Amino acid sequence: MRKIISTEQAPKAIGPYSQAVVSNGIAYLSGQIPNDPVTGQLVEGDIAAQTERVLQNLKAVLEACGASMESVLKVSVFLKDMADFPKMNEVYGRYFASNPPARSTVQAARLPRDVSVEIDAIASVSG
Repeated sequence: MRKIISTEQAPKAIGPYSQAVVSNGIAYLSGQIPNDPVTGQLVEGDIAAQTERVLQNLKAVLEACGASMESVLKVSVFLKDMADFPKMNEVYGRYFASNPPARSTVQAARLPRDVSVEIDAIASVSG
């Protein structure tokens, strides 16, 4: 059994996928990009500003799933340029300050809408 998750607090899916799917107490979140859910526009600014927006989007989807940043088990970070890793990591560290999840970080040749960062996650869901 699986439950499809959608929230107005995060950007709408821009393709045939769900913001998240919950199955057997685990939330599988689609990748989030630095898209403002209110304006529908990409956030301007450096990698730190973009990462901040991505993690806010991720947090909103987690909450819609009944999960939280603290319940995240695994994160995948996709960067346009690995030189952005230190700034991305600094912002990321504020969201996962204690008991951080497992993580992979890779450089991608190209991301949706030519953004600099995309992050997805897997989390446990309470209840």
